[in-house]
Amino acid sequence: MGYLFYFISRVLFFAFNSHLFAVNDLYSLLKLCYYGVAFDTTALLYVNSLFILISVLPLKNNTQPNYQRTLAIIYFITNFLFYATNFVDIVYYRFSQVRSTRATLDVLIDESNKKVLFEHFTWAYWYVIVIYILCCLCWTWLYYRLNVEPKKISNPRVYYYSSAVSILIIAVMIVGGIRGDFKHSTRPINMLDAYKHVTIPNQGDIVLNTPFAILRTLSSNNFKLEHWTSENYINANIKPIKQYNSNPANRPNIVIIILESMAREYWGSMNKGTSIPNFKSYTPFLDSLSDNSLAFTNAYANGRQSIHAMSSILAGIPSFHTAFTSSPYAKQKIQSVISVCDSMGYQTSFFHGAANGSMGFEGFGNILGIKKYYGKTEYNNDTDFDGIWGIWDEPFFQFVGKTIGRQKQPFMATLFTLSSHDPFQIPEKDNVRFKGGPLAIDKCVQYTDNSLRLFFNYAKTQPWYSNTIFVITADHTSQTFYTEYSKPINRFAVPILFYSANKAYNLKGVRTDLASQMDIYPSIVDLIGYHKPFRSWGRSLVSNSPSETPRVINSPGSIYQFMQGNYIYLFDGKKVTGIFAIADKGLEKNLMTGKLDPEMNKGMLDCKAFIQDYTDRIVNGKLSM
Repeated sequence: MGYLFYFISRVLFFAFNSHLFAVNDLYSLLKLCYYGVAFDTTALLYVNSLFILISVLPLKNNTQPNYQRTLAIIYFITNFLFYATNFVDIVYYRFSQVRSTRATLDVLIDESNKKVLFEHFTWAYWYVIVIYILCCLCWTWLYYRLNVEPKKISNPRVYYYSSAVSILIIAVMIVGGIRGDFKHSTRPINMLDAYKHVTIPNQGDIVLNTPFAILRTLSSNNFKLEHWTSENYINANIKPIKQYNSNPANRPNIVIIILESMAREYWGSMNKGTSIPNFKSYTPFLDSLSDNSLAFTNAYANGRQSIHAMSSILAGIPSFHTAFTSSPYAKQKIQSVISVCDSMGYQTSFFHGAANGSMGFEGFGNILGIKKYYGKTEYNNDTDFDGIWGIWDEPFFQFVGKTIGRQKQPFMATLFTLSSHDPFQIPEKDNVRFKGGPLAIDKCVQYTDNSLRLFFNYAKTQPWYSNTIFVITADHTSQTFYTEYSKPINRFAVPILFYSANKAYNLKGVRTDLASQMDIYPSIVDLIGYHKPFRSWGRSLVSNSPSETPRVINSPGSIYQFMQGNYIYLFDGKKVTGIFAIADKGLEKNLMTGKLDPEMNKGMLDCKAFIQDYTDRIVNGKLSM
């Protein structure tokens, strides 16, 4: 029965998120479902291990009604609890782009707004809950079609001997099922195995099921030390220690604006020359600001969730299989744009209009050393509360402008926006003005864009504005409409923009070279004139030194996506499984079938070198230098 209902939930998972997967026919979908049986087997055996154990115990009363009722209770509680996670991902996947794992649970634990969010998602996605309940009712009905007749034991010796043999056979079968094979050389099946069946990485999420993903990562440690190459190679090619020598006449104020869910797809200025038919922009203000900014139209996120963006942008630390911010290693001393600015006398602050502590921002901010956190509590006016997440962007942005204006210069402030988030609602007074488009998020993008316009209009009147550098990006992507942005690589496509009214910083132009969130930290360090060596896997986008190689690395789940030069590399932690042309964002033509050129070989080694140094510095406490 479990297989049937896991199949149903897998089909529903695909149906509700079909626009994210390049699955074009029923046969391809059924083939992915077939590969998923092995993962369903492992999950079902894990979930039902207690039920199986109690069922096969050689007890005289195990066929009696009371015993069977107890078994049924255990069966339904364990199965329905884990089965529900498949339905959670039917909704959550469109935001996270990965099957939920332990890291997802860690993020949820850190969320201070659980009750309100639960109530919202229950209301907004009631139909998914109804489908889940109907599946559970059908499952229950089928379970009770199998009747266990009470039996008396006529020959105890035969009964106990046969039970012992049965238990042994069942134990062997369970071990084989959980491992995924009976071969001695086969390691236990894990999430990576889902990706060997697919050509496009995110299709592996159809093969997987969420109970498996959670159970397999409960005790996993993906920060494993590797020794693929030498320290000399890492220092020469990855250059994890940077040093710049810029000398600004005055230390500029820094304002980093991280736009919730506002992918590159929604920005007109970020899509000039993309040739997307009938493209429509929802960011008129940001488009106009881009005309006088240094804009990067080929930039990407280094993580999948908001908290990943915080570590990537402020500390240059991306998140892969396991989120760094959810790991025990996140509590160590971390060199970041915060610590660098602090050492240079900057006032540092962080603004997020949600309930204090939401998304783990406040906790990680404390680790980084942010001096002042401003949330819903500090705003102290619930008349501007959106009812779900926090304070509407427009009034909160004005609060930010007035608050940083009272700070001693130079200051470094980070604003993490809020309103362009599910449930994608805007103030009632703005519903007539902002009509949006085909996606629910479109009107929220328009609203936040206008809120930024009002923020900048206020900032222009303030004395600190003329010597302030604004850095604008997004934490991650969200809903997609255009086929181009449904491609696996472009599911990480975010904007990066540097703006200052002060022409001395020379922040103007459009760049198409590879960039990512982790490049923002070293770029700011360069702009403010910090001359000491510091740890960074990114590069300064403003210096654009030929000695620093443009590259991007992120992870859609259990693999790495590494972009450098003319190629995209897929790496499963042990070997490179795919090489694609840099323009092949859909990962349609794997070039590994042909002869590898020298650039490909170097790219594969650089990918390993990056991950080797990343893991070494995290595990061995080297993030401060």
